[in-house]
Amino acid sequence: MAEYSFPPLKNDLLLRAARGETVERPPIWVMRQAGRYLPEYHEAKGGRDFFECCRSPEIASTLTLQPIERFGGLIDAAIIFSDILVIPQAMGMTVEMVDKKGPHFPDPLQTPQDKQYIELMERHVDVATELDYVYNAITLTRKRLDGRVPLFGFTGAPWTLLCYMVEGGGTKLFKQVKTWIYKYPEETKALLQKISELCVEYLALQVKAGAQIVQVFDSWAGELSPSSFKKFSQPYLAYIAKHLPLRLNELGLEQVPMVVFPKGAWYALDACADMGYQVIGMDWLHDPAEAVKIIGDRPVVLQGNADPGVLYGSHESITEVVAEMVKSFGWAERKKGWIVNLGHGITPFVNPDDLKFFFQEIHRLTKTD
Repeated sequence: MAEYSFPPLKNDLLLRAARGETVERPPIWVMRQAGRYLPEYHEAKGGRDFFECCRSPEIASTLTLQPIERFGGLIDAAIIFSDILVIPQAMGMTVEMVDKKGPHFPDPLQTPQDKQYIELMERHVDVATELDYVYNAITLTRKRLDGRVPLFGFTGAPWTLLCYMVEGGGTKLFKQVKTWIYKYPEETKALLQKISELCVEYLALQVKAGAQIVQVFDSWAGELSPSSFKKFSQPYLAYIAKHLPLRLNELGLEQVPMVVFPKGAWYALDACADMGYQVIGMDWLHDPAEAVKIIGDRPVVLQGNADPGVLYGSHESITEVVAEMVKSFGWAERKKGWIVNLGHGITPFVNPDDLKFFFQEIHRLTKTD
């Protein structure tokens, strides 16, 4: 993979905020900002399968840029259009995206005695080759962005990827993965470690391709009890935070801010603040004022955390939620330590104009006279 020179960054607000600097206003982006709520997404996607779009650098880049073009000047970052489940695919597992159902693994992991588990543990996974399409999409997008905003790369967290690999898709019970952690804890940890190492390399190669900040999505962290989180999520999130900077050094690359998003694990905020990530993403179950107190004087930035459901509401409700966030994060006094986001990804059927109003209200209520 060749290294490229890119146009200079014209809006570095998010990167400055992620480094903990005092900034003129809080930067804004939202998870799943490129996606199916946008009419232009369906036009560009056409009849293609979801993963087909991910594997086409041209289409992935086009989809990544759609919210930047639609909400020009209102948002401060792009995030590459891809999926967390490309890692299990790279490991040799089949993953399909079923319409109106979501991701599906036709042959999930059953037990550690399972032939597939043994093969998975023994297989050498070359993420440079297997996920080359992601890096090509990042490089193409950086060029097309022309410095308008920085570009996020991302990965799923080891625990969340394990959940999908053994459950076979989304679930409410988490029966299979709970069986794994309570019946096969050592084999579970061995697989989590392997996934962690792949995540480090995958993120490093995204940075090499042009990503300027990275996020680790632990979407199912909240399914773990506090004690189980310490065993099956925290060590692997910490591994990524420690080893990604080392790998970037080995590759001769500049360091980038790292974001961790342990959705639902409100009890782990204090632990996450000591992991080595510069930014912690929070879901809408957190009270921002309490979170600010928990972080204290540690050099950690908070990201979030509006309830995505507010976008189904009235403009008055959106204004109320934004005003409450601005107050709770202590923006007027602090002028740092906050990146605006939703508490999770944009949900289906949101009207893009209501999201635009959310962005406009953040600008209006945080501008300095």
